[in-house]
Amino acid sequence: QVQVQESGGGLVQAGGSLSVSCAISGGTFSSFAMGWFRQTPGKEHEFVGSINWIGTTAYADSVRGRFTISRDNAKNAVFLQMNSLKPEDTAVYYCAVRYSKYSSREDNDYALWGQGTQVTVSS
Repeated sequence: QVQVQESGGGLVQAGGSLSVSCAISGGTFSSFAMGWFRQTPGKEHEFVGSINWIGTTAYADSVRGRFTISRDNAKNAVFLQMNSLKPEDTAVYYCAVRYSKYSSREDNDYALWGQGTQVTVSS
């Protein structure tokens, strides 16, 4: 059974940096694509970025150039590094597993989700 555990996040001032990590256990991580989404109260999941099985990344326009996604297949982990944070980046951030080598921008394409971690950026 595949399990997902997130860690990181927190509170930072605008312009600062935070990172979120996602550890996956119980599956063949190297063959999974991973996605990062965020959600604010009353809104649907917003695509942040994704990484496919060979490390090719894709980003939302709102975060491109500020956020970086990486993966370490030896550690069964994926990382979201967030720089130059803005107050509008405040959200609960989720990592998600897609049982495919290829990533997607659609939340419905992801089968398993982490518990979410809060990221708050103060102005």
